[in-house]
Amino acid sequence: MITKEQRETLRGWFAGRLPDDLFEELTDLTVDREEITVIGRIPAPRLTEDAPAAERTAAVEARIAEFRERTRRTRMAVAAEAEHRFRRKVSWGVVCGEERALFTHVAAPVMTRLRQPERQVLDTLIAGGVARSRSDALAWCVRLVQRHTDDWLTELSASLEHVQRVRARGPDAEQAADGADEAAEADAGDEGEGTTGAAP
Repeated sequence: MITKEQRETLRGWFAGRLPDDLFEELTDLTVDREEITVIGRIPAPRLTEDAPAAERTAAVEARIAEFRERTRRTRMAVAAEAEHRFRRKVSWGVVCGEERALFTHVAAPVMTRLRQPERQVLDTLIAGGVARSRSDALAWCVRLVQRHTDDWLTELSASLEHVQRVRARGPDAEQAADGADEAAEADAGDEGEGTTGAAP
């Protein structure tokens, strides 16, 4: 579980590290155990007000493709630093006009065990042409839950962060801190003995 403070630290680091001319603004930063996804707004192409929908779509797609190629080296350099610092892969995306596009991002495998009624749900989605495989069907189910229970999931995440903060102030936290201090003192004593004993 990623805490609110960790998210704020990540967002602050990227806000400070990203070149000023990369995005118009950093619109979103999402993080989990495997990946950090950075999404920024880029300028929309200039079109006439009466431009047809097909022209607008093509212009936005071309602008996104141009941005992706032009900024590849810059983004790779930032990603390398972030991956070393935060031990997570970095993915990128942009918002251009009304269009939101994600570039290559992590597809992490998630292992699970399902009973027959649950497997039948996945197999029904496959038979109906909604999904190609059980893993694809499971991903579809997750997206459906996310879409229809977004507010509930947000509230649940906030509750978990509160639990973590309370747990960090508990008596176990003090014992862990005391144990760390004792270990540090023991290490310092060992180093001192080693220095003295090393003399001929």
